[in-house]
This record gives sequence, structure tokens and C-alpha cells, in this order.
Amino acid sequence: MTSKLLHESVGRTAARLARQLELALGTVELSLAQYRMLLQLAEGAEASTSLARKLAVSAPSVTAVVDGLVQRGVVVRSQSEQDRRRVSLALTDLGRELLGRAEDAVRARLEEIAGSLGDEVRAEDALLALALWGDALEAYRAHRLALRTTPAATQS
Repeated sequence: MTSKLLHESVGRTAARLARQLELALGTVELSLAQYRMLLQLAEGAEASTSLARKLAVSAPSVTAVVDGLVQRGVVVRSQSEQDRRRVSLALTDLGRELLGRAEDAVRARLEEIAGSLGDEVRAEDALLALALWGDALEAYRAHRLALRTTPAATQS
């Protein structure tokens, strides 16, 4: 397989996989953007500007997603005691429960798809490949963060 063909098929597969996530999340009435927000907030309370940076979206996009989640009672806004201008966002108990249901829906959908390979070993390999991608993405994020926080003089 040529590298161009591999590149095209990997991109197409990633796009199709994203669509399957959207379908799974639809069963719990979440968008992909809302799911990403809940995942990030599950790691701890955050400010909107910090979330925008981590999720690589604009601050107004964060506000729009958060507004919907606040209305549903799954996210709560609170002002900082030290700086009244800073608004922190956190999951509520209902938000943690919804995230759990979303994780179950995504897992079930991906297991169903992998199971259609008709071979238990290949199905498990497909799911393990996703876990490996998760590791790669975390390592990539840590590397990029290290580059941003390392003074330019020491990067040479």
C-alpha cells in the first residue's frame, strides 16, 4: 500500500470513526463538543479560557457549549473567591452520571463495530489500537506542553 493511499484511508477511517462517536453520543443526547467538554471537566474544575485552549476552540464556542450543559444541570459555573472575574466550571453529580452513560454508549458502539470483524482476536486488536492512539495523543500533548513551557534558550 502506498503511503498516499495509507494516508487517505487513515483520514477517512478517522472521519468515519468520529461519525460513529456522534451516533453513540446521540443515544444520550450529547454532541461531540459537549462530550469533549465533559471529559475535560471530569479531570477537574476549569476556567473557560483554559478549556478553550485545551480543546483548541474559541472562547465563544466554549461559552455556547457550556450554556447548554449548564441549562441541563450537568455543569455548574462558580466565581473564584480570589478573583471575581474568574468563572470556574465543574461537573455536577448529574454531569458525572451523564458522562458515565456516554462512555458506556461509546464503548458499546465501538465493541459492536469491532465485533463485526467476526474474529475475537482482531476485534480485541481493533479496540487495543484505539487505546494505543489514546497513549500517543497523551504523549503528543505532553510533548507540545513541554515545548511551550521550556524557555527558548534551553531548547537549542
